[in-house]
Amino acid sequence: MFMSRLGDDELSLVLKWVHDQNDRKSFSPVCKQWLRVEGLSRLSIRVLEPDLIPNFTPRFPNLLLFETPMLISDSHLEFVAKTCPSLQVVNLNIRKTCEKFDEVGENYGFEDVGNDGISALANGCGNLSKVLLRKRKNVGNVAVISLVKFLPNLTTLDFGRCNLVDDQAVEAIGCSNSIRVLNLEACLLVTDRGLAVLATGHISKTLKKLVLAECDRITDSGVSMLKHICCLEELNLAECGPKITDSGGVVVSSILGLKKLNLAWLINLSDVTVIAIAENCVNLVAIDLTGCESVTGVGVKAFGNHEYLEYLVLASCYNICLDDLNVVLRCRSLRDIVPDKGLRMWIPMAMQESISSFCLLHWR
Repeated sequence: MFMSRLGDDELSLVLKWVHDQNDRKSFSPVCKQWLRVEGLSRLSIRVLEPDLIPNFTPRFPNLLLFETPMLISDSHLEFVAKTCPSLQVVNLNIRKTCEKFDEVGENYGFEDVGNDGISALANGCGNLSKVLLRKRKNVGNVAVISLVKFLPNLTTLDFGRCNLVDDQAVEAIGCSNSIRVLNLEACLLVTDRGLAVLATGHISKTLKKLVLAECDRITDSGVSMLKHICCLEELNLAECGPKITDSGGVVVSSILGLKKLNLAWLINLSDVTVIAIAENCVNLVAIDLTGCESVTGVGVKAFGNHEYLEYLVLASCYNICLDDLNVVLRCRSLRDIVPDKGLRMWIPMAMQESISSFCLLHWR
């Protein structure tokens, strides 16, 4: 009798104290009211069987976060957009290997989400602020343009390894005045033309993190334009190819607000760039120089007096010796260093233990 007097509002207050998802699932079947209220109060969901979306999503109209790492059709995502209009975060990042998903698609004739599904989200979920679409190979310019056009509160976009995204999409992104995080990793069609729009469009006033790793069509010309992004704090240019040289690297050093910088495997960067970064990027906290073969001890020693550097990666930098490392370790703010594993045999164990007392050593 007592339970029958409790209204949905009272049950919702009880549910606020239950944080474990398994506990929520265990008591939701107790009665229809519990089931209904649990669904109405659910704010996030991770879906591993997208085919069942029409069966259960109507129970969760107030979802703020929707996530699935699985293949999902345009029609299913359109259904999500209709039944969950309050969504703020959609995470469709594929974390497993693309090859496995390609195999699944071939065997079962299943087409993964593309422009239509993403456009439906943009039209139906106006509060979206974070959209993650890593490795969704069917997502192209139409989807990107829809997201930017219909979502005024968009702050984060991840198009990593979306092979159809090109400069036209980047130009649309450049018109946004709200995006703070943009991931274009391995978007192989992006060129200097796209970077120029990012550097001169409205987004240049808001963008704080930019990932361009493996965009091997960009050159010094495009990279040099990035200095106009006034509040950029994180930049990833790893594996962008031989067309990025000291000419672009020195200009990157003029982005004074940089805190994290990844220059891994840019084989045409030398000490000239590294010294410029050490001297000019005074707020730098982390830098990755993995595989920068032309960098020597002359360059990395410039970090010896840096005030804020905490994390330094020197793996596969073969022109750095023990004496150079000693100078770098004078940096009082340094907390983690990743030297090349080839140096390990030259550093006495006692010295390694001494270094580890104030700075973590990660050999790679």
